[in-house]
Amino acid sequence: MVQLSRICFRKYANFVDNLRLYVAGGSGGMGLPRLGGQGGDGGDVWVMASKNMTLKKIKEKYPHKRFIGGIGANSSVRALKGERGEDREISAPVGIIVTTDNGKVLGELNAEGDRLKVAKGGHGGSFHSSFEPKKGQVKQIRLDLKLIADLGLVGFPNAGKSSLLMAVSNATPQIANYAFTTLKPEIGKVMYKDYKQISVADLPGLIEGAHINKGMGHKFLKHVERTKQLLFVVDVSGFQLASKTPFRSAFEAVQLLTKELELYKEELVSKPALLVVNKMDLPDAEEKLAELKEQLQNPDEFSDLLPDDMKPKNFLSFRHVVPVSALTGFGIEHLKSCIRESLDESAETISKAIHQERLQTLRHLSH
Repeated sequence: MVQLSRICFRKYANFVDNLRLYVAGGSGGMGLPRLGGQGGDGGDVWVMASKNMTLKKIKEKYPHKRFIGGIGANSSVRALKGERGEDREISAPVGIIVTTDNGKVLGELNAEGDRLKVAKGGHGGSFHSSFEPKKGQVKQIRLDLKLIADLGLVGFPNAGKSSLLMAVSNATPQIANYAFTTLKPEIGKVMYKDYKQISVADLPGLIEGAHINKGMGHKFLKHVERTKQLLFVVDVSGFQLASKTPFRSAFEAVQLLTKELELYKEELVSKPALLVVNKMDLPDAEEKLAELKEQLQNPDEFSDLLPDDMKPKNFLSFRHVVPVSALTGFGIEHLKSCIRESLDESAETISKAIHQERLQTLRHLSH
């Protein structure tokens, strides 16, 4: 029996799918009692969807993650109605859910240009408030990338992704012995004895050049962003998309998949990833698996096998490399265990990071 190969634990650090922010509406301006003047209202804080934005960019550009609306102008003899404070706008990626820190959903941003007010500015001072201004709303909010699944299956056509999804879950995707069978994401649920459920999405097959929108490139890659982790699937014997296209070994397929993800959005390859080596029921599968493992352990030594335009900037190291046969069921239970372990490890890492962030926020506010 082929044993699990565990290759280099990868840190869940670079890809950001959720972010906590401090937002506060601006304070209103003072009213002018002797002339009945009214101060300007404080500015609001908005979140707006922008196609080119990522949560990681927000984190890097605004390390303190504090967004405060402008203060309303005081009323004066020259201007009895003070000017309103400037609104503060946070550009965020399309496809996020905005919640308060206690889990209340404030809204979703599903299309370019969608806007959501997350903190209202305070009213300016007037006769009704004894000319004293009000402070703006203060909130801790979360921006969460909406996920279609816990894991996304990544592989070239005919790697056996649909068969694998059917073997590990309750999904019944269309299966056929030709490329491009999967035309839209198929979601399956992996069930465990303790009633835990993990969602897995079989995504439309990549082809070379997907990053420049060949085939269904951008549609596929957009879905990849909406999964917590990646499950690479390769045919142990390699693949050839068509008679006029070059044959790719399993090692080349892994690197080409990595390259396509990297060219579309480099942070995608920072997600935790597992590698499934499928079709272990084929002749010579054991020898080809051993060769692939050696190449993955020392990718730099075998990089000459790849054309320059196929070489990723960084070779991926997988949390688990799992040989299976979706046809016979070999390795499927072991794969389900590895999936569970990988997701549990990431959840624990994220939980610790959020706890540390909360402590830092409390320390900052106390000062």
